[in-house]
Amino acid sequence: MKIDIFPQTEKTTVGEYVYDLLKMNIVRMKLEPGNRISENEISELLGVSRTPVREAFIKLSREGLLYILPQRGTYIAKIDLDQVEEARFIREVLESAVLKIVTQGISDEFLDRLDANLEEQQKCLVTRDLSKYFELDEAFHRIIFESVNKLRTWIVIDQVNTQYKRVRILSYTFDNMINSLIEQHAQLVEAIRLKNDEKAQLVIGNHIRKLIHEQADLKARYPKYF
Repeated sequence: MKIDIFPQTEKTTVGEYVYDLLKMNIVRMKLEPGNRISENEISELLGVSRTPVREAFIKLSREGLLYILPQRGTYIAKIDLDQVEEARFIREVLESAVLKIVTQGISDEFLDRLDANLEEQQKCLVTRDLSKYFELDEAFHRIIFESVNKLRTWIVIDQVNTQYKRVRILSYTFDNMINSLIEQHAQLVEAIRLKNDEKAQLVIGNHIRKLIHEQADLKARYPKYF
C-alpha cells in the first residue's frame, strides 16, 4: 500500500492523526474506491496500535468513506454521485452569495493573495503535481470567502464536500482540465477586481457546474470507482 504520510503534530492525538491521514488519502484518491483496507496494515505502516486505527475506521465509516463488512473486511467506499451533486449545489449557492459581497470590493491584500495563488497554480501545469494543485485550488476559493469574513461559511461547505473533492481530483487527470480551471480562476479574479458581479456569477456558475458535464466521462474512465 502506497499512501501519502505526513508527520504527526504535537497538537493532535494519535487517533486524530490517523483519522486525518486516512481521510486525506481517501479524498485524494491515494486509497482507491472499492479496495480493501486493513487495521493491521495501517497500524504497521504508521507505527501505531490498532486501537486508534479502529477508531478512525469507525469514524470514517460513519462519514460514508469506508464500509465495514463483518467477517469480510473493510473497504474504501465508492463515490456517491448523489452526494457529489448535493455538495456541488450547496457550494454553488453559497459561493455565488459570497461573491455578491466580494464584488462590492475587497482589500488589495486579498487581491494580491489571489494573484499569488494563481501564479503557483500556473507552475502546476509544468510539474503536473495534482495534489499540489488541489491544495492551491482549495486555498484559492478559501481566500475568496476569507476576504469578506465568511470563513465559517467555507468550513460549512468543506464539511459536506468530501465526495465532491474526490471527483474533482479524478477530473484533474483529463487533458487540459487544469489549464481550463486556471483560466476560469483568472477570469474570476478579474471580475472581482473590476467589481463585476454579473461576470463573477457567470464564471463561478460555469466553474462549479463543470463537473456535471464530466461525470459520464469519469464513470467511463474509472467505472470501478462508482
